[in-house]
Amino acid sequence: MTNEGGAAAQTVWGPPYLLYLGGAADDLAIKTARGLAYWRPESCIGQHRRSDCNQTLGLPDMTPAQAVAAGANTMVVGTANAGGVMAQETVADIVAALDAGLNVIAGLHQKLRDNAEIVAAARRNGRVLFDAREPNRKLSVGNGRKRAGRRLLTVGTDCSVGKMYTTLALERSLRSRGVAADFRATGQTGIFIAGDGLPVDAVISDFISGAAELISPAREDGGWDLIEGQGSLFHPSYAGVSLGLLHGSQADALVLCHEPTRSHMRGLPHYPIPDLVRCLEANLSAARLTNPAVKAVGVALNTSNLPERQALIACREISDRLGLPCQDPVTMGVEVIVDNLLSCCAD
Repeated sequence: MTNEGGAAAQTVWGPPYLLYLGGAADDLAIKTARGLAYWRPESCIGQHRRSDCNQTLGLPDMTPAQAVAAGANTMVVGTANAGGVMAQETVADIVAALDAGLNVIAGLHQKLRDNAEIVAAARRNGRVLFDAREPNRKLSVGNGRKRAGRRLLTVGTDCSVGKMYTTLALERSLRSRGVAADFRATGQTGIFIAGDGLPVDAVISDFISGAAELISPAREDGGWDLIEGQGSLFHPSYAGVSLGLLHGSQADALVLCHEPTRSHMRGLPHYPIPDLVRCLEANLSAARLTNPAVKAVGVALNTSNLPERQALIACREISDRLGLPCQDPVTMGVEVIVDNLLSCCAD
C-alpha cells in the first residue's frame, strides 16, 4: 500500500516491523501490537517503549535508529485508546521514527495525515504514512439479498474479548483440514495482519451492512468467509457496529466470544456483562433478519486471566449451559468448535 498523508515517496509500507507500545499501561492498550506479534512473529523485529510503559511483547527493545539498522521498514503504532487519539508524546515518537527512516502505519481514529508535524516529517524524509482506519473503497448500503457461499461471524459479550484471535484461529484450523477459508478483517489490527479489509468502525452507519456484504461477497467454492466481529450488541457505545455486521454478514454460523473474569463492559463500570444465554439469543435474533437459518456453533473463551484448572472448569460449565463446544482458541485451540461447525453446516 502506498503513501497516505502527503509524503513524497512512492515506496510501500510493510515488514519487517518495529512495534510501538508508547506508554501503554495495560495489555488491552497494546492489542494491535500483540496481535501482530502473535500472528506474524516472523515480521516483527522489535518493540519501542517509552520509559513509563509497563507492558512488553517479549521482543527486543529498540530505538527507531536501532530498528532501521536491524532491517526494519515500518513502525506500527500498536496502541489503542478510547477515541483513538494521539498524545503529543506519541506524535513526537512518530516524528522521530520518520526521521530515523521508518515508514509509519496506524489504526487510530485520529489520522496520521491530519497531523501537520507528522506529515512534514514524512515529506522531508521521503517516508510513507498509512492510516488503516479509513475505508479504502466505494461503499453501498446493504441490500440483504441472499448470496452464495458460507459465512461465519464472531460476536461478543463485550469489546476486546478475542473476536479477531478466534476468527484467525478458525481460519487456520479449517485450512489445515483442506477447507477453503478466508479471514475477513474489519478492524485495524486484522487489516495489518491480513493486508486487506475494511475498518467498519470508521464506516458511516448507513453503510456498515453494505461494507460487510462487500468484504464477504458471493463465493462458489464451498469454502468459508470468516468475518471478524466488532463490539457487542450489549455495549452502549459500539452496539451499532455489531448490528450492522450481523445484518450484512448474512452469517450461517456464529461463534460467541467471552472473557469470564469481567464484571462490567469495557470502559463502562455502570453496565454489567450480559448473561451469556441472553447475549447469544439476541445475536441470533438480529442475524435472522438476513439469514433465518443462522446457527450458533461454539463459544470462544478468553481465559488469559484464569489458572489452567479454572479455565477448563469455566469452559465445561459454559458448554453444559449453552449446549455448545467451548474452548480458549489460544490455549486449547478451536478444533471442537470447527468439528461442530462442519457438522451443523454440512451441505
